[in-house]
Amino acid sequence: MCGIIGIYNAGGLEASLTSYNMLHALQHRGQDGCGLAAYTGDSVFLQKNLGLVNDVFDRSELPMFDEARLLLGHVLYTPRNAHNVLDTQPMVMYGRDGFMALGHNGQLVNGAALCDQLQKEGHLFQTKSDAEIFLHLIARETAKTTDFVAGIRTAINQARGSFAITMMVPDKIIGIRDSLGMRPLAIGRLDDHWFLASESCALDAVHAKLVREVEPGEIVVIDRDGLHSYLSPALPTVKKMCVFEYVYFARPDTEIDDISVYSARYHSGQALAAMAPVEADIVAGVPDSATPAAMGYAQASGIPFAQALIKSPYTGRTFIEPGQKQRERTVLLKLSPVRSQVQNKRIILVDDSIVRGTNSLLIVNLLRHAGAKEVHMRIASPPVRFPCHFGINTPSTDHLIGAKRSIEEIRKCINADSLAYLHEEALYKAVLGSVAKGVGNEFESVNGNGSFCMACFNGSYPMSIDS
Repeated sequence: MCGIIGIYNAGGLEASLTSYNMLHALQHRGQDGCGLAAYTGDSVFLQKNLGLVNDVFDRSELPMFDEARLLLGHVLYTPRNAHNVLDTQPMVMYGRDGFMALGHNGQLVNGAALCDQLQKEGHLFQTKSDAEIFLHLIARETAKTTDFVAGIRTAINQARGSFAITMMVPDKIIGIRDSLGMRPLAIGRLDDHWFLASESCALDAVHAKLVREVEPGEIVVIDRDGLHSYLSPALPTVKKMCVFEYVYFARPDTEIDDISVYSARYHSGQALAAMAPVEADIVAGVPDSATPAAMGYAQASGIPFAQALIKSPYTGRTFIEPGQKQRERTVLLKLSPVRSQVQNKRIILVDDSIVRGTNSLLIVNLLRHAGAKEVHMRIASPPVRFPCHFGINTPSTDHLIGAKRSIEEIRKCINADSLAYLHEEALYKAVLGSVAKGVGNEFESVNGNGSFCMACFNGSYPMSIDS
């Protein structure tokens, strides 16, 4: 659930502002901390701390990064309530051949086992981060061979789980994506400058062109000669991209694997209207992630779309707050009902998902207190019934309202007049039908029904989750 960037500055790029803007565009992926590592050709600068991008980086200090030839950035989300500056990334280490910096997005299912193995070999760890595990693995394996990329391949083949990685070594930026493509990683270009980013919206923020995604299992190396691709022919051909990126996590203006996130959500709303109609006066969405789905529902149903809730721009995302009490406080701080739109109205309220259910109850009650006559909840994804082991913060089954209760029981828990969810097959078709570049048939024929990981909805994990 983190955000990562990498920049190859061919010369003349305003590197400090470019990296700042890219990290700021990915702030929704992590609010706990952030960092930036820069290589000038002579030395490595590293600045990181807890907090948001605009808290950690003082604009008056940013010009120190302008001479950087290579930059690596990260915004951190950690599901642990207790974290410190050591958890922030990029992480920078030094060995016989110089420095190695790394930023990571994802989660290993065998991380504990790998850490235990490395500790038995004498490796010391400062954190419990998967990023540090990757650094030790890659340093160990690349020291055994003169083929640096082959060493990386040997290292990452020992890891099981989801990961997108950006690395920086002298004169090179490296991007790595897990063999199932569960976490996104985009390649961008502006003139002779190259970029890596978790989402294409970070490329848009600096006017870079989206070239393509890093392919599942691919290692890309960017140096003075451009982009070099290393893709193992033995890799599986089925993608398992996390569907929750399209449902909630990615920004609506992002494209991932040629699929428009905005269109995926809009089409999900249209499908939801056909599947679960109800008489009402207005359709509204829980801002911001559910707004496109609400617009799609309104268009398909013919019921007017209205803004029933206003979101404060000065609060973060409740889903990635570290504790339930903090999430509830943030809901009350960030959302306000528009009484003129709500009073005496029957409202269809569209949201992207229900995880714990407590936030939905708060939001429904906000509308009722503002005078709503009826509140009908429509969810643009299936019930979340299973925990995610690959980086999305859906907690243990004990805390998932969809795992323990029927839809009618959930409706009562959140105080809604009615409740309906989008079916799994309809979500799949809505997302797959949103291919941005008109290659839907090709995407489907290559990947078939295996295109997405939907384990949080159906429990069908793409790999064993035992370490």
